[in-house]
Amino acid sequence: MPYIYKPEGKICPRKIKVTLNGDVVEDVDFEGGCDGNLKALRRVVRGKTVSEIEELFTGIDCNGKGTSCSDQLAKAVRKAYELGKK
Repeated sequence: MPYIYKPEGKICPRKIKVTLNGDVVEDVDFEGGCDGNLKALRRVVRGKTVSEIEELFTGIDCNGKGTSCSDQLAKAVRKAYELGKK
């Protein structure tokens, strides 16, 4: 079942939809944002674990905003995973 995450901070995507199988990302979809970059990010994360995504993307900053699309994606997959364990 997909999890819808509302990003925090001033990033372009309004929502991130995450679909997991256990701790592995099956798919992500972004509502809004830079289409080309987010399509690439989507390809990169498919098949990766939540931990792998966190290692790659946590803490990445976009133009001094304190977060980024990829940083928010790391938060989204963690939240989806934690909710899925309950």
